[in-house]
Amino acid sequence: MAQTKAQRSAAAVKAARTRKRNAKLKAEASAKTASKRKRTVAAKKKATVAPKKRSAPKRKTVAKKAAPKRKAAPKRRAAPKRKTATKTKGRKR
Repeated sequence: MAQTKAQRSAAAVKAARTRKRNAKLKAEASAKTASKRKRTVAAKKKATVAPKKRSAPKRKTVAKKAAPKRKAAPKRRAAPKRKTATKTKGRKR
């Protein structure tokens, strides 16, 4: 099915519009990636620089183990269990 001249020109206009839009999007994307690239390069550079030497904080006193807050209650021996399973003999009301 052959195109008419009008259809061909319409297609050309549409293609031109698409190319223009794609170029614009590409330019925006490259601008974004450029700034991102700058940031990553700066971060890498910062990471490669030798970190500053920090001395550990010097403590004047040695930390003591915390004393127990209250004295533990003395443990009592378990009382012998009552034998309730055996039935009692005798009169029942």
